Amino acid sequence: MSRLGSVQQKVPCLFVTQVKEEPSAKRERQSFKVLATNSISKKALAADIYNAIPTEKVDGTCCYITTYKGHPYLWARLDRKPNKQAEKKFKQFMYSAEHSKGFTWNIEEDFRSVPECWIPAKDIEYYNGKPFPDENGHIPGWVPVEKNSKLYCWHSSAVDYEYELALILKHHAEQPDLLEICPVPLIEIAEQTLELIGTNINANPYGLGNKKHPVHLLVLHGTFKIKNAPSINRNDILTWLDGCKEGKIEGIVWHCRDGNLIKLHRHHLGLSWPIADPSLTSKPVTVTFCRSKYNFEPKTLFHYFSKLDGHRFNSLRDIISDL
Repeated sequence: MSRLGSVQQKVPCLFVTQVKEEPSAKRERQSFKVLATNSISKKALAADIYNAIPTEKVDGTCCYITTYKGHPYLWARLDRKPNKQAEKKFKQFMYSAEHSKGFTWNIEEDFRSVPECWIPAKDIEYYNGKPFPDENGHIPGWVPVEKNSKLYCWHSSAVDYEYELALILKHHAEQPDLLEICPVPLIEIAEQTLELIGTNINANPYGLGNKKHPVHLLVLHGTFKIKNAPSINRNDILTWLDGCKEGKIEGIVWHCRDGNLIKLHRHHLGLSWPIADPSLTSKPVTVTFCRSKYNFEPKTLFHYFSKLDGHRFNSLRDIISDL
């Protein structure tokens, strides 16, 4: 499968941002908005943003494929965060200094504990040999998703460890306007990051499944390249997101030649999300499974979709699993 950049650190915004003191449309109980200015950020310019590949920002929860117990595994995003006392000090410092530079962290004492199997994200900064928090005071990282995990049950529903497969949503290879749900060997997507989307993730903006019959799928980062992307200009991007059919997406992620990622969310431009009819829901979906190769456990998504090999839905919203 085609490979672009992966999420192994906090992804910076395309534009320099500013804080506006009014209620956030993105997060409840947040009394401010983070909005884009007209100035392109230094990080974006340094990453050669004008020659980057623009892709759809898919609204899900971030995941990672890497080895665990000698086998390829799905890992869930788990950031190590400061404890209450350290967080209070950090916020006070941020309020007075307006940025996080200069704040002194005690990595041993200031952060909440994480499971022993936790690993830090690959591209974070280190200080004195230890993972160092980003500008938000978090240390991005990962934990493996065990089979039948209660905490990460929606993650585990999208992988089959017996056959070492991931349940992937992507473009159909021969029909680019057709989406495809298919099993992909975990080893083929090792060291790549993905988004888990579905019924119980981020209020389900794509209308997958329902509470009685949840459906969750994995989408490799960079899967949905934008054909007619707007120029890298705030007003052009705003017009494209607000008035173009292809622009009915959560945002844009640019994959740069040096491996860096740069993002822009609708909220950065004052636009709302979720929206009524996202671009992904406007495309038909086909299911491709080779039933004879597998004997999936009953009452799993893999078993359900294997029975639908060759079936075509008008939209992601029409997929209702009957496990």
